[in-house]
Amino acid sequence: QNSYLEEWLPYKSRYLSVLLDMEAPPNVMACFVCKAEGAPYRCMDCVHCPLSCKTCCIEQHKLRLFHWVQKWNGRFFEDFTLQLVGLVLHLGHARALCLAGEGSWEDAASHVDDEWEDIEETHLNPLDDRNYLTVVDTGGVHFCNVQYCNCPGSEDSHLQLTMASLFPAMTKAPRTAFTFQVLDDFIRDNVECGTSAMNYYSKLQRVTSSAFPHLVLNRYRELLRVLRMWRLLKLLKWQGFHQQLPDPQAGELVLFCPACPQPGINVLDQDIDLSDWQFARTFVMVGNFKAEHMLPKNAAEEVWLMDGNGFMVTLAPYKEYLTGTKSDCNNHWAVNQANAQRNKLELTRIGGCACVRHGCFVPHAMVDFQKGEHRQVNMDYALVHAMHCGLDPQQLVITFYDINCQYSKNLACQLEENRYLSLPSGLQIQPSIGLWHVHGHQTECFARYAPNFILGAGWVDGEIMETLWSSLNIISPSAWGMATAHHQVLLDFQMNDSNFLKMIWM
Repeated sequence: QNSYLEEWLPYKSRYLSVLLDMEAPPNVMACFVCKAEGAPYRCMDCVHCPLSCKTCCIEQHKLRLFHWVQKWNGRFFEDFTLQLVGLVLHLGHARALCLAGEGSWEDAASHVDDEWEDIEETHLNPLDDRNYLTVVDTGGVHFCNVQYCNCPGSEDSHLQLTMASLFPAMTKAPRTAFTFQVLDDFIRDNVECGTSAMNYYSKLQRVTSSAFPHLVLNRYRELLRVLRMWRLLKLLKWQGFHQQLPDPQAGELVLFCPACPQPGINVLDQDIDLSDWQFARTFVMVGNFKAEHMLPKNAAEEVWLMDGNGFMVTLAPYKEYLTGTKSDCNNHWAVNQANAQRNKLELTRIGGCACVRHGCFVPHAMVDFQKGEHRQVNMDYALVHAMHCGLDPQQLVITFYDINCQYSKNLACQLEENRYLSLPSGLQIQPSIGLWHVHGHQTECFARYAPNFILGAGWVDGEIMETLWSSLNIISPSAWGMATAHHQVLLDFQMNDSNFLKMIWM
């Protein structure tokens, strides 16, 4: 690296002069298309930042509505917008003017002014005309003049926007929309860098106006709402759901491990002894103390988009199970310490199951812990649901858990006798021998519970789930104040991305 830097240093002044020259107009200010002189506009997002006249600028940007342009004012190039140049976005008719005329773009769904989003009154927001739309793109916040199709039988305005790859912030008289590109860009930043929606939108405000970002319209709340819908639509699309299919069931919107033996999926049932150790399934069970979540303000009014369709279990039956199940094993010193000063928290951790050999979260096998309690009944619920994920009753199962030396003592009874739990039909549990094996971490239990001494377990990483938590913990601080429904969608999406990366790395 040092050698390359030393080679560049002699050219430092030349590079700087190139940057400064870009601030001045060329000797001949002619339109690069029609060659007309006195062309005042230049696009900062097009290659070479070409000069153009008004007519050519509009024509060249009919498919590039969200490029930033500048206008020569006689002294310098000042920031301008394509909307001020006169560019109009026509929806329908292959981007041509609607033959039915401009008319009113309001559809039958919008009747009253109070349905509209609040529009902040600033000098950067001249939106007194209802044909103007605020569009949030990767390049910042734009204003756009929109003309909707008014032909008989045309789609509502919010659907016309969606067909133009613009996601409306509301379905009635939309005034704000987000490009599909900015939604995808945020999701990539979120899963790769842990970027919060607040920081991401703050960046967009600075991109729009580096000197006055506080004057840029604040559409942070709208972004949060749209992102929830966008994540759901992405998962539905990726998992092959469409209008002709029934609604997804528990765990059907997310990916599981492609390498764990699953009869009928990646293991043929013909002439195979599923009780052989090479077809054994392995589950690691552990909790995450950093996945905190505050008490929701309006829990009864929350709208759930994918309750139980991902990795988190369905809320209502889980709450019913916890209410009707008693547990004597919940007075742990470490947990009691963790509960201190947490009276404002709804949840203090999550826990569940992942496959041991490959480190993939198990769909519909992640649970919340209330007020820091680490009761065995919580993990019972997660384990039973994990065994419903592509597991044949003939397959052997090995579980890995820090407290298995205690947890496994009454495991068979506590699962089979609980009326709220339903084991896979035909599955039998024999702790420590035969069908069921357990692994614990207590030193005094090493000879009995170490996987090295369990037939078929092999050399595995019993702490592999901690590596999964480390990535999930990056986004936990930005999720602790979310609505419960939003919190679940975010966790499901993050865990699905983790499994996706495992899949493509394989």
